[in-house]
Amino acid sequence: MKVLRRFLKWALIIAVCLFIAAQFYRPAKTNPPVNQSMTLESHTEVTPQVAAILDRSCKDCHSYNTRWPWYSHVAPVSWLVIDDVNQGRDDLNLSNWGQYDKSEASNKLRDMCREVRAGVMPLRSYSFVHRGTKLSPEDVQVLCNWVNTERSKLTAP
Repeated sequence: MKVLRRFLKWALIIAVCLFIAAQFYRPAKTNPPVNQSMTLESHTEVTPQVAAILDRSCKDCHSYNTRWPWYSHVAPVSWLVIDDVNQGRDDLNLSNWGQYDKSEASNKLRDMCREVRAGVMPLRSYSFVHRGTKLSPEDVQVLCNWVNTERSKLTAP
């Protein structure tokens, strides 16, 4: 029993030291300036309802308007959050929508609808922590209707 206590004491000391040391490794959390002429809103007709859905459930990871919560400052959770945001921006960046040509924009819109319909987006881990971000069936329908409208504009002659 004495050996177990001693082991647990040292294990705890080592864990605390590692936790403290991890706080010194901080990957960059960035919110680059947004060029308004490149945003989704400047290239599409975003309705107020769609804008509210995107702001509530998408833009933290898929734009340069990330709201960094308190836990994004504490390693190792911060590493996961920063990685999710960076990956989200690489996959779809609503702040840089103007970088996509018509074909790519159409594909991004199509994928947006597919992923919300499949329940893949927003990520479950994100919705679990941010309770109001889970999309209702009505939200999904509104978003997909908007996507279909915008995609038809991209393919119109």
